[in-house]
Formats: sequence, C-alpha cells, structure tokens
Amino acid sequence: MNICFVHAHPDDETLATGALIAHLGQEGHQVFVLTATRGEMGDVVPGPLSPLAGTPELELRREQELAGALEVLGVTGSAFLGSDTARAILPSRRYLDSGMRWVTPEVAGPAEHADEASLSAADHTEVAADIAAYLRHIDAELAISYDVDGGYGHPDHVAMHHATRRAASQVGIGFAVISPEPGDGVHWYALEDLLPVVVEALGHHQTQLSVHGTTLTHSGGQPDVVRTSVGLKGDLPG
Repeated sequence: MNICFVHAHPDDETLATGALIAHLGQEGHQVFVLTATRGEMGDVVPGPLSPLAGTPELELRREQELAGALEVLGVTGSAFLGSDTARAILPSRRYLDSGMRWVTPEVAGPAEHADEASLSAADHTEVAADIAAYLRHIDAELAISYDVDGGYGHPDHVAMHHATRRAASQVGIGFAVISPEPGDGVHWYALEDLLPVVVEALGHHQTQLSVHGTTLTHSGGQPDVVRTSVGLKGDLPG
C-alpha cells in the first residue's frame, strides 16, 4: 500500500509519527513523507547552531536534517509541498513557515506577524491542489495528517489537516488523522521496540531539539518525551 504522511515542518514527521513511519515500512508498505515548509521560523537550540536562527542557512540546514531523519526511518520517497518533485510537470510553488506563539504552555497559536507567503495565509484550495498533485504522483492510497486541532494548535498543522482531508477526497483515497492518545475510534500502535530508530532519527534534527535517552528538550526549552506509540483515526493501512 502506498501511504503518504503529510506534515508541516521538518522534525514533525519524527516527533509525531517516526515510529509509525518506520513500522509501516517494515510491514511492507511504501511510505512517503510530504513536508509543507522548511521550518524557516523555528527557534534554534542554544549552542553552536544558534547563529543560524533567522538566516537563510537555517532553511538549508533543516532540509538536510529532514533528509537524514527520513533515511533513518526508511521512507520510500519524500518531497516539499509545491516543489517540482511534488507537482511533477506543474509550475512549482513555495510555502513558508507561519511561525507560532505559545498561548499556554501546551497550546500554540499563530505568530503575530506571519509572512503573506506563509502556509497559514495561503489559499486552502491551492494547498489542497498541491497535496493532491503529490498524492497522484506517488499513486497514494492513504493520506495521514494531523487532527483538526493540529495536535497542539499550530496554525500550519491546522491548515494541513484541512488541506490534506480535502486533497484525499479529491483524489478518492483514504484519510486518517494522528491521535497522541488512545480513545474511542483510535487504532493504537504501541511501538516501543522502535525507540532506537526514533532516537536516531531525532538526532538529525539538531537545530530543533536535544535528545536525552527517552526524553527530549525542544529549542524553546519545553521538555517532552520521545514518542513511539501513536494512534490513527479514520481509514487505516490495509
């Protein structure tokens, strides 16, 4: 089965679904990752890489980090939303990271001054069309993205939920959303055995986080756990 994970920024794929991506690949599925932006607005972990913050070099660095993580996770293919790879012969289009601010310690909201070319400001019809183009390009049979709240409210995550749902409907394929907790209608994947794979993949995202065994620290200082278990709601891999 050809499965496409649709994420907003480099590192989202590993933080939220790294174990599931690796698991589905090991199960024999063809797994692809479509990333909407290069994470240009992301903070940088304090230390030697700090000077990259807010520079064009951060964008290139995050592309390289994503490539390294995806190689560890064993994906079949990947692309950036709107790129030549994602849109085949159609004119390319580029989406920028919208940035965010913390409304509460656990819930994000939009940045106060997002660029007009940012993902959250883009025409949702165009975003969905670009996602659909890639889904067709890889003959996808299932698209997976965030739940309606984007996981924690990030405007780019929310935008990707709506656009991916629309794109999957246009292409006529299944659609599932990521659930961080078990619950009604959630198919739960307990993948603790893949912890070493996820930790190795996370290790490539050095501008965004620091890994400490089974825990990590985000660039903004927020502590977190390395997630190996995840749920899906909606259509499931066959």
